Amino acid sequence: PAGLQFITPYAAATIGEYFMEQGRDVLVVYDDLTRHARAYRELSLLLRRPPGREAYPGDIFYVHSRLLERSTHLKEELGGGSLSALPIIETEAQNISAYIPTNLISITDGQIYLSPGLFQKGILPAVDVGRSVSRVGGKAQLPAYRAVAGDLRLSYSQFEELENFARFGTQMDQESRETLARGRRVREILKQYQYEPLTVPDQIAALVAVNEGLFDDLDLKEIQNVEKKVRNAVKDRLPGICEKIENGEKISGEDIAAIREAAKEAVG
Repeated sequence: PAGLQFITPYAAATIGEYFMEQGRDVLVVYDDLTRHARAYRELSLLLRRPPGREAYPGDIFYVHSRLLERSTHLKEELGGGSLSALPIIETEAQNISAYIPTNLISITDGQIYLSPGLFQKGILPAVDVGRSVSRVGGKAQLPAYRAVAGDLRLSYSQFEELENFARFGTQMDQESRETLARGRRVREILKQYQYEPLTVPDQIAALVAVNEGLFDDLDLKEIQNVEKKVRNAVKDRLPGICEKIENGEKISGEDIAAIREAAKEAVG
């Protein structure tokens, strides 16, 4: 029933606040707020409230912002607990500029957009890099990612644009062909296979290898196996650097060079 759908997120937030006040860190996943908005629209129309855009009531933005702003981090004297919100929304025809998606995008600290097109191609997780945005940037990112990834997001977006352009059969210069080849290998590296979670040092090792062009001469089908060799080599030969990465410490140019050399030996 619409009434239960409407009240469920508030009940979940209240339960989360109970554990937060005991000093625990809580994550509430709202799956999904599009259906919650529809339930509220249904209730509002039954109550004969004046409809607004797409027949949603005028206070739908306030309803969702009030819910999500219950997320907080308490001071130590109040227990030090925290409550984080992960709202999920459903798009229609991949339209993130619709009413409810734009409302929630403006409330949250960013969004991860999962693309049906990438999912159908077998690229998992199907994260669309171009449409996924963070408004806290590097503040929530480990220093090792910033040191290694750099402009990877921008260059990968450029690769996707170039790949779409190349489908028209346009002749490419050597630099464009190299960009396409590197981008396809980056895409292979970004795939995560089922039941194979990767540690942060594993991810850093793979990113250093692909950024240095160590996979450029490999066939795409070979990359998964070679990537595993690279990760194992870095883990076995450089435990000190791996520990530094996991502890959130900055890595130096010498550390990156050591990872690169270990990866080179693993690739052969």
